[in-house]
Amino acid sequence: MTFVPLATASPIIQIHVLAALSALTAGIAVMASRKGTSLHRRIGWFFVPAMAIVALSSLFITRDGHFSAIHLLTLLTLVTLPQAVIARRRGNIRAHKSAMIGLFAGLAIAGAFTLLPGRLMNQVTFGQTTAAPLSAR
Repeated sequence: MTFVPLATASPIIQIHVLAALSALTAGIAVMASRKGTSLHRRIGWFFVPAMAIVALSSLFITRDGHFSAIHLLTLLTLVTLPQAVIARRRGNIRAHKSAMIGLFAGLAIAGAFTLLPGRLMNQVTFGQTTAAPLSAR
């Protein structure tokens, strides 16, 4: 493992990775916690802004100035995140739960793709460097 690729990446990529790791950690903790408790709510209120930062920062991360299919998850997240919060405020626990699980699953799937060869997190995790760098606008 080497943090050199991340340390030399643009600040927006560093923010994106930090927010994604924070959201992943909070997501695991909130899923493992007893639902409806104050701990669940506090961790959830950490997860929500972390996911918003992940989604918003991804809009500034492109390959050769172009969006990729993964940016569709950005749009889905930016729509689903407020819907999940509103559903909870309205007492619709089923919709809240479904949306949050979907958001977490999307984060985990997107995160798994970052481990593919040539991606930054693959370079960090496995110490490999072969891909064209991502750019931040």
